[in-house]
Amino acid sequence: MTEDPKITIVIPCYNEEESLPLFLPGLFKYSKEKNCKVIIINDGSTDSTEKILNEYSMQDNFTFINHKLNMGYGGALKTAIKNVRSEYLVSIDADGQHYLEDIDLLYEKLLETDADMVVGSRKEIKSEDAYRTTGKWIIRNISGLLVNSGVYDINSGMKLYKTELAQKYINLCPDTMAFSDIITLIFSANKHLVVEQPVRIKKRTGGKSTVGLNTAFDTVMEVLNIVMLFNPIKIFLPLSLIFFVLGVVWGVPIIIAGRGVSVGAALLILMGVITFLLGLIAEQLSLLRKRF
Repeated sequence: MTEDPKITIVIPCYNEEESLPLFLPGLFKYSKEKNCKVIIINDGSTDSTEKILNEYSMQDNFTFINHKLNMGYGGALKTAIKNVRSEYLVSIDADGQHYLEDIDLLYEKLLETDADMVVGSRKEIKSEDAYRTTGKWIIRNISGLLVNSGVYDINSGMKLYKTELAQKYINLCPDTMAFSDIITLIFSANKHLVVEQPVRIKKRTGGKSTVGLNTAFDTVMEVLNIVMLFNPIKIFLPLSLIFFVLGVVWGVPIIIAGRGVSVGAALLILMGVITFLLGLIAEQLSLLRKRF
């Protein structure tokens, strides 16, 4: 009697007709050897991706789900994660860049540390694309300022999750490429153990990456949304201090010179106080949401 799969490999897929013929045979060979389930979401592809995936639809432990319209990277992952029934799931990309053997390393790391999420880290790997590198730098640094996750490669597409937690939080995540970053920050914000495991990356076997500066700015906005949801004081407190300090710096010399109180300085100080009070209210609402 075959043991039920403990890991499901989930893969969002959009216009990957060049990569799939090279990637899928190895994927199904690996899943058979390791007794893993595979869920691939065709996210409204406009090329022959759907046709290629249909050719593999009779494979054991394989679920193919087709989105009629493009829902976005995060939207595709949400559909896949909702359909997972195993204890763990691992997300990888459909471009053939990940080494399937590295899934074993992520799983070993999870068992060793009892982690809730293991991120496949590409810290030592240099990207040849300047736009991707700049975008990742922006995401990493702004996320680090707002959410102390302790994770370097938060936007890695290769992650191993405890399925129960992933399914709990996916509705808080965006449908865009920012999904990978945001779900990592959500795990960290909720005090779940997130660790990293170095992985290797191949060159793309085909197709073109859509990650760049636009993705970075979209992700930054989503990071701000998550911080507002879980720890809003991190945004309100610095703003209130900036307004207050500017008001004091502007107003004190005028008072010392005997010219009265500056209206502009008074407004800045007032804005600082109001912003701080709004931050306290937002923080209380955040605490209430966590409790209930």
